[in-house]
Amino acid sequence: MHRQRVIGGLILLAAIVIAALLIALRSGPEEKPPEENIPLVQAERLEIRSGNLMVQGAGTVRAREELTLSAEVAGKLVYVNPDLREGQRVARGATLFRIDTADYRNAVQTAQADVASQNVAVMQAREEVTLAKAELARFEQRGVNSSAYASVDSSDYAARILPPEALARNQASNNQQSAAVAPTNGLATREPQLQSARAGLRRAQAQLSDAQTALRRTTVRAPFSGVVRSEDIALGSYVAPGQSLGTMVGTADFEAVIPLSESEAALIPELWRPGSNRIEASVYSDYGGTRYRWQAFVDRANSVLNPQTRTIDVFLRIPNPLRGGAPAMVQKEGQKSTGASGAPPLFVGSFVDAEITGRALDEYAVLPLAGLRPGNQIWLVRDGRLRIVKVEILQRTDTQALINTVGLGNKPVVIFGALKTATDGQQVRISQDRKKGVTTTEDTAEKSKKTKIKASKKAADKAP
Repeated sequence: MHRQRVIGGLILLAAIVIAALLIALRSGPEEKPPEENIPLVQAERLEIRSGNLMVQGAGTVRAREELTLSAEVAGKLVYVNPDLREGQRVARGATLFRIDTADYRNAVQTAQADVASQNVAVMQAREEVTLAKAELARFEQRGVNSSAYASVDSSDYAARILPPEALARNQASNNQQSAAVAPTNGLATREPQLQSARAGLRRAQAQLSDAQTALRRTTVRAPFSGVVRSEDIALGSYVAPGQSLGTMVGTADFEAVIPLSESEAALIPELWRPGSNRIEASVYSDYGGTRYRWQAFVDRANSVLNPQTRTIDVFLRIPNPLRGGAPAMVQKEGQKSTGASGAPPLFVGSFVDAEITGRALDEYAVLPLAGLRPGNQIWLVRDGRLRIVKVEILQRTDTQALINTVGLGNKPVVIFGALKTATDGQQVRISQDRKKGVTTTEDTAEKSKKTKIKASKKAADKAP
């Protein structure tokens, strides 16, 4: 019994000693500096460009020339062009349709006969005027010679042979007064009859011209090369003047109406100066999954604002729109390229994107819209800190904005994505997956450290 107590006491004493040693020899907790909560951001370097701005817009293609086909004279259709069908192309000067000419040829012959008859009437009236004037001259000459004996009795033969001098003087003065008072009557010379004949000739000539014009109008030709948009015509049908027989659009030029805001229109130099240098442009349209491009230029701009959108309509002229457009995008590997023969024409009514050559700038930046903040602000990363900069937007589209580089600094890096709080000067870290093209101070220090390690290893390997 006594032995068990001694062993128990020794065990307890040994435990107390071991516990005391453990407490005495224990080490204190490792002290670490508090970690800073630096937000992680996604950032990319802005693309800096120089040269002409490309003012972008969108609009609708429409025909520059469009007319309604109709007849100017009435009659029966005796010929219709086989190409006068919806969607067919018609060359300039081609006969579209022809009306029966029998009645109009007869009208021309009748008018020609009237002209010939009136020519004879004019010649006859002219000869009558000549004869009348000669007859009047003879009557006047006869009256002068017999005026001295007008008041002498027919039975006084002595006075007729030798009239008194006083009588002769009195008769001479009466003849002079009568000649001065009584002018020659116009009807006696038949001048009005000649004028009437000439008026009849002019009327007959006008009727002949109308008949010939009506005969020419029986044949209707295409005034320009174009495409038949619609047609309502059949061989043998009777048409009336002004009756609509179809519509046709010209294919030499199309135009696209591009609405622009006032700030965008201000980027186009010499927009309001007619006759200035031609402003180059391009229009783009998608067909079968491929984007095609057509060359264009600014034709004019509307000086009246659109009342609904408050925008300025700029009209782009597109020459040779039916010629296939050029592919505007590089073909992907393995994708078949569409040749010139497979390129589509530009369709009237299609919705297109447009690029208009704007003013030239020494430098501007292309900012994706994800990096644009309210109030035209952007967040930049400079030396590991966030900087809030307000920028001037030159142009804004659905995907990007062109901004002025004033205040951006050298090689600006912009932050994309949202932050809970953003204050000017706070520290930020750039995410590795969006670090392409971005070089920070930490990257430079790490690269320098790696370079020194590689250099020391090379020196150690070369040492003997």
